[in-house]
Amino acid sequence: MSHSPASLSSSNDLKQGADRDETPPRTPTGNAPSSESDIEVSSHSNDLEDERLAKELSLKEAAAHDLSHRPKRRRFHESYNFNMKCPTPGCNSLGHLTGRHERHFSISGCPLYHNLSADECKPSHCDQGKASTRDKQAEERTLSHRQDENRHSTRNQAPTERQLRYKEKVTELRRKRNSSLNKEQKEKHMEHRQSHRASREPLLENITSDYDLELFRKAQARASEDLEKLRLAGQVSEGSNMIKTIVFGRYELDTWYHSPYPEEYARLGRLYMCEFCLKYMKSQTILRRHMAKCVWKHPPGDEIYRKGNISVFEVDGKKNKIYCQNLCLLAKLFLDHKTLYYDVEPFLFYVMTEADNTGCHLVGYFSKEKNSFLNYNVSCILTMPQYMRQGYGKMLIDFSYLLSKVEEKVGSPERPLSDLGLISYRSYWKEVLLRYLNNFQGKEISIKEISQETAVNPVDIVSTLQSLQMLKYWKGKHLVLKRQDLIDDWKAKETKRGNGKSIDPTALKWTPPKGT
Repeated sequence: MSHSPASLSSSNDLKQGADRDETPPRTPTGNAPSSESDIEVSSHSNDLEDERLAKELSLKEAAAHDLSHRPKRRRFHESYNFNMKCPTPGCNSLGHLTGRHERHFSISGCPLYHNLSADECKPSHCDQGKASTRDKQAEERTLSHRQDENRHSTRNQAPTERQLRYKEKVTELRRKRNSSLNKEQKEKHMEHRQSHRASREPLLENITSDYDLELFRKAQARASEDLEKLRLAGQVSEGSNMIKTIVFGRYELDTWYHSPYPEEYARLGRLYMCEFCLKYMKSQTILRRHMAKCVWKHPPGDEIYRKGNISVFEVDGKKNKIYCQNLCLLAKLFLDHKTLYYDVEPFLFYVMTEADNTGCHLVGYFSKEKNSFLNYNVSCILTMPQYMRQGYGKMLIDFSYLLSKVEEKVGSPERPLSDLGLISYRSYWKEVLLRYLNNFQGKEISIKEISQETAVNPVDIVSTLQSLQMLKYWKGKHLVLKRQDLIDDWKAKETKRGNGKSIDPTALKWTPPKGT
């Protein structure tokens, strides 16, 4: 029975799958159906034919080989998720850059992105056999040469004969290439770039030598192949393109929302970060090497507050752009409504840290627009998850209003607030009002006076009084009711809580920035 190269390749794949897999025969998409309802009715006849072929091949292999020593069956989560689609415009997700897979889900494995078709990426069966033979021979030669080089004295730093021959060969190949593109080639490259923009890889022919281009193509294919292996092993998040966890200092934190990290980082299930400079990395090894060299022990900028082991640093988004961008990307992992990521120059960032003998560890931060026409004193605020429910969020809010008092302004946070942010602000406004009413000895209370003394916007004061049922309208006037029961409850909580987590205004060394 004769086969075309494509059908023979698929048959080999099915045989290998039957040899290593104990799961039921797979559907044309590659997923093992958990029930009959998982199979599409529209392609029922094709499914039955493929299942029949897979069963026949499985039975033949079972009769020819002893299956007692085959590897364990592949777990279901290691199968491809075929609801995923390639992000390249106009691509149907079929084919793979290496020619070894029927589908792809990332740009790195997309034939269309690399200006190829799925058929062009599929080598013939003969070519596959020749390539595997060449790879084996090259591997044997490499091992032989490596043994010879191991015998070569490590003190002798001169290159070996093999290395010299290889260098001469590469030099000769590079010498043969043209020095530059001709006019027609330049026009072709420009037309391709203008028509496809970033949706396609730039044309690479004639830019460098054929030897270097071939090396680059092989590296591309190898990288895309490794990505597929990571995807099958469950180390790459599928479909959501969302980072699941981050390693941050001595903590491993589960993320809550998607953050627009670069694609090669966003597709990883876990991200590693330096807790001082906020650089993000792909592996524990890279992080360990970075930490051995990183000289940062605190945020950049000026330390404007210190009380005990708590410090606040003022970081200018224009002067420390990379740090502030990394801080925004980190914050987006835990904030839903955040939209600022890269345009950080118009903002100041106030970063709170907790110091120990290893450095100043990030507790949280808030950002503030340098010139806010609506007098927002906070644009974005975040407390790191490992420091939540410890009073640090209220300290950040209190510090933002302390800056507003020094500026002699009335402030309010920018909307919309996150759910946790809204809870924190309402709790803070309630505490500020109850403290003011507890110390107030007069008979008439003015909302304007409360606002000027606390730096809280009158709108926020009124909404808080209404939520506490302390604002009434009677005989054409608004009355503020001084509810002693609420004040007594607040005083009891304050006594029980102590003064551990609070901002000391005398510890602030800061003047409002001018001309920023």
